[in-house]
Amino acid sequence: MSNKAIVLDANILIGAVLGHRIRKLVEQYGVTVSLFTPDLAWAEANRYVPALLTKRSKGTQDGMQYLNRPSQIVRIVGSDSYRGLERQAQARIGARDPNDWPVLACAMSLGCAIWTDDKDFSGVGVPVWRTGLVENSFST
Repeated sequence: MSNKAIVLDANILIGAVLGHRIRKLVEQYGVTVSLFTPDLAWAEANRYVPALLTKRSKGTQDGMQYLNRPSQIVRIVGSDSYRGLERQAQARIGARDPNDWPVLACAMSLGCAIWTDDKDFSGVGVPVWRTGLVENSFST
């Protein structure tokens, strides 16, 4: 594992399938930065991507193929690795979006930041990077 690591939220996974900017960053920095996502965030992205691709008239098969090649770019973290931090993560997130606890718990267990464009993670006790900051942070 590299000395740089970050946990991806489901919206970043979805953005990597639907858009060019996030996909480019994931592919560029996935070589030198350890990218992780909790299994539950991966499942969430897999639930939403087909409908979003259809809505945008993009190829569902190509998009799902990109999302489902985790071992090449993003490492999926099983819930057994972060489940012990569930209550603490839920307490930190509070009512903002209680379903986001796996991303926070995963980041807490790995001791790294979260990459998200979701404002629900502000003030949760771990660094939170928006897409605009990722390139600057990893380019050094």
